[in-house]
Amino acid sequence: MSDFQNGTIVKAHYKSGIYIGEVIEDRKQNYLVKILAVDKHPMQGDLHNPGKTDDVFFHQRKALSFQEKANIHKQAVHLYESKQVPDYDVSLKQSVEKLKQKLTRRETNFNQHALDQLKDLENQYFS
Repeated sequence: MSDFQNGTIVKAHYKSGIYIGEVIEDRKQNYLVKILAVDKHPMQGDLHNPGKTDDVFFHQRKALSFQEKANIHKQAVHLYESKQVPDYDVSLKQSVEKLKQKLTRRETNFNQHALDQLKDLENQYFS
């Protein structure tokens, strides 16, 4: 685990998504990270029951917004190795497309539910 100074660009795992952001505050066990781009869109569904659709609440999980601040555990924060941070909107579209491709590889009830949630999110994000 590294200690990052304020202003350091990092890759941060938060819930089931991965983001590129800027460290803006050290909060002992966490960093406060300002979101600049989406590397991996959060998975849809119940995180405690992955792959399940019966007898669970199937959550719709939005990506964190541009410049939203998130308290992220230090162990989930790593130095961002690339030179340039991608544009937020472009990165969000790419992460949604990547997740859609993953979900269409196999026809399952879970994947269909997740795709439905993702399509609704696309309408919210890009309308």
